[in-house]
Amino acid sequence: MVFAYYLTCFLIAVVLTLVLAWNWRKRFDVNFALIFIVVDVSSMGYVFLQMSRNLEEALIAQKIIYLGGTFLPMFLFFAVIRLCRTNVGKWVKPAMIFLSMFLYGLIMTSGKYPLYYKSVGYSVENGIVVLTKEYTVFHSLFYFVLVVYLFTGIAVVVYTYYRRIDVSATLLALLLVPLLLCVGGLLIGKANNHNVEIVPLLYDITLVIYIVIIRKISLYDVMYTGVEALTREGDTGFISIDNRFNYLGSNDVACKIIPEIARVRVDTCIKDYRMFDDTLVKWADDFDKDMLDGVKNDQHICRSADGKSVYYVNISYLYEGKKRCGYQFFFIDNTKEYNYNERLKKEVKEKTAHIEDMHNTLIMGMATMVESRDNSTGGHIRRTSELVKMLTDRIKNDPDNDFDFTDEFCEALIKAAPMHDLGKIAVDDAILRKPGKFEPEEFEKMKMHAPEGARIVHEILKDTDDEVFKQVAENMAHYHHERWDGSGYPEGRKGYDIPIEARIMAIADVYDALVSKRVYKDKMSFEKADSIIMEGMGTQFDKGLEQYYVAARNDFKNFYIKLEEEEEE
Repeated sequence: MVFAYYLTCFLIAVVLTLVLAWNWRKRFDVNFALIFIVVDVSSMGYVFLQMSRNLEEALIAQKIIYLGGTFLPMFLFFAVIRLCRTNVGKWVKPAMIFLSMFLYGLIMTSGKYPLYYKSVGYSVENGIVVLTKEYTVFHSLFYFVLVVYLFTGIAVVVYTYYRRIDVSATLLALLLVPLLLCVGGLLIGKANNHNVEIVPLLYDITLVIYIVIIRKISLYDVMYTGVEALTREGDTGFISIDNRFNYLGSNDVACKIIPEIARVRVDTCIKDYRMFDDTLVKWADDFDKDMLDGVKNDQHICRSADGKSVYYVNISYLYEGKKRCGYQFFFIDNTKEYNYNERLKKEVKEKTAHIEDMHNTLIMGMATMVESRDNSTGGHIRRTSELVKMLTDRIKNDPDNDFDFTDEFCEALIKAAPMHDLGKIAVDDAILRKPGKFEPEEFEKMKMHAPEGARIVHEILKDTDDEVFKQVAENMAHYHHERWDGSGYPEGRKGYDIPIEARIMAIADVYDALVSKRVYKDKMSFEKADSIIMEGMGTQFDKGLEQYYVAARNDFKNFYIKLEEEEEE
């Protein structure tokens, strides 16, 4: 059973070494390979010890075993200082190698000179080979060296954890375990009186942990080798994260662009930092969605912390072999091109705004000209436009409204309000300028201003690129005399079949007609006009707009009072 135990430990160590060979990368530290080789040889020594038939064979096996006891702690320590990126003096490594060679040299004298063992005996107890040893002072030196390796390694790991965030905390914890297992196991294994040692098993556990470490190192290796050429010039930044959004690393350029990344510990999930929700996390999520939709849209724009530079952010998947293991963000300086494009956009925007101003002035001029033909509606365009704006603002500022207005729609609604009566240009002067109420026949002709207005608006705006404004203006002109109960004109539309822009215009149009003086009537009091509007909610007007009218009616009233004061002055 004991022989089977040692043989199994040896075979496991060999298999793990083959796994290392399969996953080997050129950038790996040579200490990884030395750790595995020393464990294989040392584990083989335990097998040979149980196969020995005399003291001479047993001592040879013991010397093989001591390769692990002497050199493994040193290689583990070298791996720790390398992965913790700790600088040590040039003399440290040669001194450690010399000390280990010196100790092993003493061990090699066993059986010939009493330098390491004063005496050694050979026996077989219950089928187990046992060496009975009497140690010299140099064996105490061996213990001392093991303790130094253990506590110095722990000190390096703890120091790195508290002083460096560019080393993964998980990696540090993984590095600490082999030190505790191997060095502690050697101390415990040599201090107990049992004939079966646990050291070979601890060696195997150590190799398993180092396989895990190597898998993580492979990920970091992919990160660095994939960007080395791009970052050599010094103007390209990169940040890498794994599939779980754990931070893998970045370069100095990226830290200047996104300074917060310099405070993130390697292997920490960036989703735990809200500061990256609108950048790295959102970019990665958008990239995944685009890839699922088959859309190639992996570029974003990011400004440097000082605002002076602009970077295009290219995103790609990070691969280890054929396996996707994370995301890579490249920051490419594109300040000159971006600034040039921004200047062009600004110039185009200014010219477009100028053309739109000319267009709006022309429309307002036409609306004013139409209004000048109507004896009864002086100032109606200006007033109703203001009322529409007040109602729209009330709706837009209500977070619980059911209309879901966009900024573009609201802007179009306010801009289109002056065009709602353009159709009156087609109404005969005899009807339009009549100083009294219309006869039924005349009213039928007057009704035609609504569809005619929609036709005129369509012709005026047919070449515009603003589809939202064009549709809103047409609907407002066409349907602002429709009623919620379907008794309006020109089409008798009912309820939600009436566009919302026309429903809003209807309230403003009727309110102005009630509180303004016309040739056929005096102006009505605000209280009476309000009563009529409220009575019309659900019949003439959209009941859903009632709360916004109620919220705005004092604004309506104050607006007309101010107009009266201006006229008196």
